[in-house]
Amino acid sequence: MTTTHLLDDIQLMTEITAGLAAREWRNQRVLVLIPDGTRTMPMPRFFAIVSHALRTAGARQQTWMVALGTHPAMDDAALTRLLGVDMDHLSADVRVVNHAWQDAETLVSVGQIDVAEMRQLSGGLSTEAVDVRINRAVLEHDQILICGPVFPHEVVGFSGGNKYLFPGISGPDVINATHWLGALLTSYAIIGTPHTAVRAVIDRAAQLIPTPRFAICAVVTTAGVHGVFVDTPEGAWAAAAKLSSHIHMRWLDKPVQRVIAVLPTMYDELWVGSKGMYKSEPVVADGGEVVIYAPHLKEVSVVHGTVIRQIGYHVRDYFLAQWDTFGHLPKGVIAHSTHLRGVGTYVDGVERPRITVTLATGLSRAECEAINLKYADYRTIDPQTLADAGDPECLVIPRAGEFLYRLR
Repeated sequence: MTTTHLLDDIQLMTEITAGLAAREWRNQRVLVLIPDGTRTMPMPRFFAIVSHALRTAGARQQTWMVALGTHPAMDDAALTRLLGVDMDHLSADVRVVNHAWQDAETLVSVGQIDVAEMRQLSGGLSTEAVDVRINRAVLEHDQILICGPVFPHEVVGFSGGNKYLFPGISGPDVINATHWLGALLTSYAIIGTPHTAVRAVIDRAAQLIPTPRFAICAVVTTAGVHGVFVDTPEGAWAAAAKLSSHIHMRWLDKPVQRVIAVLPTMYDELWVGSKGMYKSEPVVADGGEVVIYAPHLKEVSVVHGTVIRQIGYHVRDYFLAQWDTFGHLPKGVIAHSTHLRGVGTYVDGVERPRITVTLATGLSRAECEAINLKYADYRTIDPQTLADAGDPECLVIPRAGEFLYRLR
């Protein structure tokens, strides 16, 4: 469905039910992959509609797995909020679980992308074979159903589709390989681009999974669901990305000197809150500044904080020039570092980022400086006052991280 008006529950149910009818679900064990709480998605609506549709179609078992990637696991209270149903009162045919990327016992290899193919898929940027390890649940179910939103994304261009497999429920090999490839290309160049080298690698890895794959890809904002597409992961994602490029883009005629990126509370650590930087970086003038405003944010990363504090935030070339020092560390974390710091240069030992990144958060000055970011006291900043002032050189973005800002 390619409409841009908001779909009510009846329309949403009609579209999803009709789309699922293209597959045979009777007596099937279905693995449903969904986002965690850091993505805007009316999951209670989708959970109610999809679980009912699968049950009506005769599915024998539904396993709803949160495709965490490397995000922290969600407890029962968080899962209850996510799906709108008490975890103690699920139907007998439904269970809800977290992906556990660090638990080797949960992973299985479904094949390998060899050196020659990685070189071809990456345009020569990646020359290492990748072991395609993924949660073994993909082999323990009869069908895989991806159910999630599509947004402009800093690593892959647009999120959604097979990204719920890689990195959603994959092992560290694919996570590190794809995120580092995205870093080499840079978020600045890749975000909001549908067909990228990273997407090509993810789609190729998905082809190695023998279990049939299907997808429900949604285009959503906080206002509601603008469109939903039910097809193969590749087909549903492509249609959703096309609509997302209209719904989730904001265009400026000229660059600004300063962005105040006001983060919603669903971004509770810098690992995910950095989207406020990624999605505003393209409209900031050289020498300008992005201020991530989030008084509630008090954590760099629960999972990756130790490594981030070890390396800090730097431009890509800083790491490439000193690979003997940093190359042994997880490439996915190094990639995150470069994405948040933005594009820049590192010549003769001098790092020159294109723009400044400032944190006006619950992190202290010492914490910000230790990770090579600028500090601002959030109590000295009033986003609403700045927005009302109408300064053309200052862009205040409410609920930053969901819309991509670009120059015409």
